[in-house]
Parts: sequence; C-alpha cells; structure tokens
Amino acid sequence: MPTIAVLGTLDSKGAEHAFVAGQIRARGHEAMLIDVGTGGEPEVKPEVSRFEVAAAGEIDLQPILDRRDRGECVAAMTRAAPILLARLVEKGTIEGVISLGGGGGTAIATAAMRALPVGFPKVMVSTLASGNTAHYVGIRDIVMIPSIVDVSGLNPVSRTIFTRAAGAICGMVDSEVDVSDSRPIVVASMFGNTTDLISMARGQLEAAGYEVLVFHATGTGGRTMEALIESGMVAGVLDVTTTEWADELVGGVLAAGPDRLDAMTRAAVPAVIAPGCLDMVNFGERDTVPQEFEERAIYEHNPQVTLVRTSAEECDELGRILARKANANGAPTAILIPTRAISIISAAGQAFHDPVADAGLFEAIREEAEVEVQELAVEINSEEFANACAGKLLELMEGDRSSPSA
Repeated sequence: MPTIAVLGTLDSKGAEHAFVAGQIRARGHEAMLIDVGTGGEPEVKPEVSRFEVAAAGEIDLQPILDRRDRGECVAAMTRAAPILLARLVEKGTIEGVISLGGGGGTAIATAAMRALPVGFPKVMVSTLASGNTAHYVGIRDIVMIPSIVDVSGLNPVSRTIFTRAAGAICGMVDSEVDVSDSRPIVVASMFGNTTDLISMARGQLEAAGYEVLVFHATGTGGRTMEALIESGMVAGVLDVTTTEWADELVGGVLAAGPDRLDAMTRAAVPAVIAPGCLDMVNFGERDTVPQEFEERAIYEHNPQVTLVRTSAEECDELGRILARKANANGAPTAILIPTRAISIISAAGQAFHDPVADAGLFEAIREEAEVEVQELAVEINSEEFANACAGKLLELMEGDRSSPSA
C-alpha cells in the first residue's frame, strides 16, 4: 500500500501530525512521520528523526541545537529536508507528502516540497495559506490549505481541516494518471507580442505528433518552463520569447533570474531560440517607470503594464547572453532571427522601431554564437518565421533521436 510522508515539527505540533497520520492509515495507506523540529523532544515517535534529516544534508545538527538559535535551526532544516524528501521519492519509498505548519514549519516543508517533481502529490496546511503564497509554492504544484485556526491543538475546527487535508492527500495518491496516449512534449515561450508566431508554430508541431505546452514569459512562466525542461519530460524547446532576459538585465518586473535558458543545457534538450521581445522591459503602471528611463521610448501596453525600449548597449549585451546560453547546450541548438521585427511594436512605423538597437543585438549574436544562426528578413509573427522555427526544431529533435548517443 502507498506510503505518505507526514513531515513536520513534531516537538511543537506532534499531536497534530500524529492525528493526520492516523487519518491516512484509516484510509488504508501507510504514514511515515518525519521530524524536522528543532526545539524540545518530539511529542510522538517519528519514523525518521531530525538527526537523520540533517544527516541527509550533511549537517551536524547537535551544535546548532545547542546554540538555540531558532533562525539557524530552521535554515538548517530548510536545507536538509529537500534532500531527504527527494531521495525518498527517487527510491519510491513515498508516494505523497503532507505537512502542517506556522511560519517556520511552512518554510521547511514547502522547501522540501519544491524539490519534488511536478505531479507528485504535495499538501501544505498552513496558517499562511490565505495570503501571498508565491514564496512558498514557487513553481511547484503545492496545494496550500488554510488552517483557519492556528496549528496548535486538536479542536472541532482543526480536526475538520486536518481530516479533509488527509483525505485530499490520500485521494491525490490514489488517483491514477492516464498517460497512455501521451505525445512527446515541446515547450514554447510566448508573450502577447508573439502570440501569432506560437499559434502557427504550434499547429505544425502538433501535426508532427508533438504536444506543445505554452508558457507566458512573465518571470514565473519562464521559471516554470525551465523547471519542466529540467525534469526530463521535454523533447524540445521553442524558446522564441526570451524577453525575460531584458527584464533581468535592465531591472524590469518580469525577470526570471540569471538561470533563465540554462535548463536546456542541464537536460541536454534540442532547442530553437529567438530574440523575441528583447526590445522591451516591463514595468507596472506608467508612474512606476524609474526616472532614468524617461528619455527612452515608452509604450503603455495597458493601464497596468508599461514597456520601456531597450538601448543599443543593452541589446548588444542581450545578444551575447543569448548566444552564450545557446553555446552551452550540448544538444542540437539553433538561433533564428527575424530581422524586420522582434515584436509587433518593433516593426517599421511602430513605437519601438529602432534599427540601430536591433542591429547591435543581431551583430552580437553573430559574433558570439557557436551554434547555427539563421537570419530571415521577416517580422517575428510572420508565417515564414513560424514555419522556419517549427521546421528547424523538428529537424533538430529528429536528428537528436537518430544520433548514436540517443
């Protein structure tokens, strides 16, 4: 029968976690109590002790406990718990995880859950679940359930919430996912300014037998796409909207971090890359645009989003970043450049049309790239460019599958 990890600070919330473990067992599953507490002795006996958790992260826990610094203790468990849980999942020891917590417990447990694959059942009952949970969920499919009352004792409200949460994790574990008709996955990055491109390319890729998953290049979207690529579930990458790098370099609000475009290298996945929407940096309402950009071309996309044109110097650096990221990928990779427009608003006569900045971007890619570079005298949303991107990715994926090392 499936085993579900019940992870928590058993020194302060042992009875609550034991109650959830009992509910899980009553539904015909095994429960593995894992202690990540760092205060007094655990209230219930765990299957995995706090010292075993710490050892998974090569942390000598006793000196940390002796210093009685709660922040240091929580930080240590936040580092070690993800390693332990990931190992248990990799070995097939557990098939789901649930936790109950306040601030510290939620930080530890969700850090561990974020280390687990997409699709693996994860439930967090938390006092923080009704607020902004982005910091805790990240880009993983963690189900956050508000505890309503504090996770402190068993009462009619907490018993109800904990019982439902136990039922939720058991139901998730029991649910069989039918992947019998699954097709190889291609991921694609898109913005409003590249919607037509992706729509046309997607049709071609789907006709060729691929499932295309589209991610909006808004920071979170890029990070989520990178995580899926790194998971090993992806056969090809159509990363033609690399605009998040403009925000990362210039300081916009939709940056995806310096690791954006690295997952294809770590997973060795064939990729087609384009400098889509590198002409724009995203900010919020018009009055949130920093004063330093007031002399540039500024475009109010909508009342909540204001775009700032990237400079020639920034475009040069962006081109080099793009090329270096592509060069690092050991799998077949190509960069395609639509020289007439890299977004709708960079075309001739549009607000962000800047031939000098675009020329610097393209020249930097040419100079730095060690992979194939194709330049097409078209706009990014043209049918010709969509055909070229889809066709090239199909070529790279088919070639990769037929190589001797595949």
